[in-house]
Amino acid sequence: MIAALAAVAGQTARLQLRTGGGALVGLIFFLTVVTIIPFGVGPDLNLLSRIGPAILWIGALLATLLGLERLFQDDRSDGSLDLLHLSGHPLELIVLAKAAGHWLATGLPLVVAAPFLGLLLAIEPVALGAVTLTLLAGTPALTLVGTVGAALTTALGRGGLLIAVLVLPFAIPVLIFGVSAASSVIVGPAPFLPPFLILIALSLVSAVVAAVAGAAALRSGLD
Repeated sequence: MIAALAAVAGQTARLQLRTGGGALVGLIFFLTVVTIIPFGVGPDLNLLSRIGPAILWIGALLATLLGLERLFQDDRSDGSLDLLHLSGHPLELIVLAKAAGHWLATGLPLVVAAPFLGLLLAIEPVALGAVTLTLLAGTPALTLVGTVGAALTTALGRGGLLIAVLVLPFAIPVLIFGVSAASSVIVGPAPFLPPFLILIALSLVSAVVAAVAGAAALRSGLD
């Protein structure tokens, strides 16, 4: 079973890397958000360094939404989703494997790129490390929440902006605690650890919710 789930995750990651709207587009979108906002804010480096974590988190959130529409839709179109459902493996674990593959192709590159893009926002090295750590802990939650939205839109036969409408309200707590933990290193005096631990807890809870809710949505679409 572990080998089969790893194969599902690997195939999902490869498809996200190859198809349009996947990892490369998300990374370019992330770069675009981070480079455009400073033009609107102005040349105040102190201000940019203070709001830098929020800019990186907002860019990561929006970039994560890209490619979610095709997470299950392509599998449903070519019949792969029916085969996965009939394979005998729990559909909940298959949903988690698909989410893991999507995060490896889209979320992990954002985490790797964040320290380099943070330099454009005049964020100090210690704060860059904190932002990267929060993104590493929080982007899985964004992907998992998005996975539920992708499963629901696949069952409904619709996608596009509907995923964003479904996902964004539930992604707000992740955004709040991610920015709070990263900003505490820059502005203080709030401690870093409590919001960071809450961020990890949100990712763990999201894994359980995504497995149950995503599998239920896919089953309703297959029946």
